[in-house]
Amino acid sequence: MEDSELDPATPACLHLISAFLAMEPTDCLIHFARDCGKGSITEEVQSFIWEHCINKAMNENNPPSELYAKNFLKKIIVEVESSSHDVLDRIYEQFAYYMTSLKFLFIIGFAEVLSGSRSERVVIPLQCSVNMLEGDTGCSIWPSSLFLSEFILSYPDIFSNKSCFEVGSGVGLVGISLAYVKASKVILTDGDLSTLANMKLNLDLNQLNTGTEMSQGTIQDPNLVECKYLPWESASESELHEFSPDIVLGADVIYDPLCLPHLIRVLAILLNPKKSKSHPSKDRNGDSLSKNGCTDYKQHGADYNTRPLSRRETSNDSYSSKSGNRDDNGFGPCGGKAGCGDESSNSNVVSLCDAANERPVAYLATVIRNMDTFDCFVRLANQAHLSVVDITDIWKPLDLLPYMRSYDRSSIRLFCIKFS
Repeated sequence: MEDSELDPATPACLHLISAFLAMEPTDCLIHFARDCGKGSITEEVQSFIWEHCINKAMNENNPPSELYAKNFLKKIIVEVESSSHDVLDRIYEQFAYYMTSLKFLFIIGFAEVLSGSRSERVVIPLQCSVNMLEGDTGCSIWPSSLFLSEFILSYPDIFSNKSCFEVGSGVGLVGISLAYVKASKVILTDGDLSTLANMKLNLDLNQLNTGTEMSQGTIQDPNLVECKYLPWESASESELHEFSPDIVLGADVIYDPLCLPHLIRVLAILLNPKKSKSHPSKDRNGDSLSKNGCTDYKQHGADYNTRPLSRRETSNDSYSSKSGNRDDNGFGPCGGKAGCGDESSNSNVVSLCDAANERPVAYLATVIRNMDTFDCFVRLANQAHLSVVDITDIWKPLDLLPYMRSYDRSSIRLFCIKFS
């Protein structure tokens, strides 16, 4: 049964409308919204906010800014979802509308600004199609893409004059960052045509020329970025060999267990371009990867739980899937952090992932939302002879987005992957 409509003349409702019009801090608005719902932001309260704040007030002569309204809606969504309640569709839709136009300002050299040194600013405008805001990650900007972009801009020498290939490129933020640091070739791929079209629009917004197919030889135009439709499950080995990248990148691509065998196959081919086309990736027991994927993960769980992340690294250098050794964040005894254990173990990681000397190499940034899914990724990587090392705290990116309080770097891990 639907709740009765709230009366805007009641003190709590009047306070909420007045606070919105006065552009009070969003925490204050949430406080008044809870008052209206007697402790929680019910669907009735959400409907009231839509009618009397967002819809009505935004149509007046001097409405609050869209940024302010967007932040308020984001707070509402987080508050309601964290209470396991339903968010009204119109709230989601309006938030998605605000989110379709974004602009990121990466402030390079921000730490030196206070001392009078010159800072460099990289402004990246982006458009986002509404469908990209859907899915199990919710309505949020992609923190792993931001982290990977900070990594690229913090260590430009790693990527400068290198051929770079991104799997699952999304809005194109990572690719734009690669073009900025003058990678010799930038190839962006995605398996969704609408996402690819949106990505090309963003490249145009950033004055980057785009191509739809592979060009022959070296790219002459430094502003040319390739866009390629590449579903992981149908990408052929010969097609992948044509790319021959120095560096492979990916942000939040470890999310669906059903996609992981295809992702691992793509990574194994890209990271081992000289591998014979007639021999598929083998696990340690000789079974082909396609026959021994995530479907039998539970059957082999006991065996896998005793394995380290990589065949080559010590347990102090790598993620350990042994459940008894995980910390609260699900990481192994060292948690992938520099300074945990002796110095030689850390130097081994740096040596293994020496970005200046070893090619090809992959860098994947991800938020580990489900440990079973990540364990599955690690297991399949081992079968495909890929070493996976957590380098989050060894190759720390600079904080180039100091104004983004909603961007939680602590939840993101950066992994270096090589064919071993």
